Amino acid sequence: MLRHILTAVLAGSLIGLIAPHPVAAQDEGKEHPYEAPPPPRLTWSFAGPFGKFDQAQLQRGFKIYKEVCSLCHGLSMLSFRNLSQPGGLGYTDAQVKQLASEFTVQDGPNDQGEMFDRKGRPADRFPSPFPNDNAARARYNAVPPDFSVIAKARTYERGFPWFILDGLTQYQEQGADYIAAYLSGFEDKPPPSVHLPSGVQFNKYMPGGGTSMPKPVQIYDKLVQYDDGTPASVEQYSKDIAAFLMWAAEPQLEARKRIGFQVMVFLIVLAGLLYFTKRKVWSNVHGHA
Repeated sequence: MLRHILTAVLAGSLIGLIAPHPVAAQDEGKEHPYEAPPPPRLTWSFAGPFGKFDQAQLQRGFKIYKEVCSLCHGLSMLSFRNLSQPGGLGYTDAQVKQLASEFTVQDGPNDQGEMFDRKGRPADRFPSPFPNDNAARARYNAVPPDFSVIAKARTYERGFPWFILDGLTQYQEQGADYIAAYLSGFEDKPPPSVHLPSGVQFNKYMPGGGTSMPKPVQIYDKLVQYDDGTPASVEQYSKDIAAFLMWAAEPQLEARKRIGFQVMVFLIVLAGLLYFTKRKVWSNVHGHA
């Protein structure tokens, strides 16, 4: 019973993470809405043109998703077999088969024309926790969004000249930074000038400042226990789930970076060859007055 209660509270907080209409927190005059600060820029193993995912971190993040988030949020664009692909979590095919069997997937129709449930297979996509949107609304008064591309869907403006530098450094971790900041950004009391409606929580990184989701508090450690000895804290859990969602949004990130680097090297070499070819071909041609 305690597990279900805590899971429901955490699920509510995750719904708030991706709620499309945050609750605006304003001052008494309602003239200056709260402006959330940009999330702190964190250090990620997958950052930069040569960054790679940390397999141990991805596995920890997947453990959080599997034991907590999957009760409310799906990963409909991912298949179980993606967990064993290169550049991912590093699971073997046998491990993926075992993990998939722990999920229930609807299949059919059978010979009688009826749908039926069965254990998941590696080729199956992650199932939705609800049969339809109305079932989700009946339970949470909201439809928990799919987590497949949430790390790519969340971003924020950094302004000039940062957006130029971000292009040069290939900074693309805005979504992961935001998710990690949001999950650890709940505060007991809002600033004195900010007034929130009853039942609304203050999150300093949420656009508008107010979110209707409960504070996650220290409930992760009651639901998820790491197996690799990583210290348990809200900050650590937040970073791990953010890293996993970043991988879920772009499982081919490492391959894209590798191919991109190879293409750039090829273009540089090609440009050099074309330049020297042009010099050779036109070396004996003299200009005319």
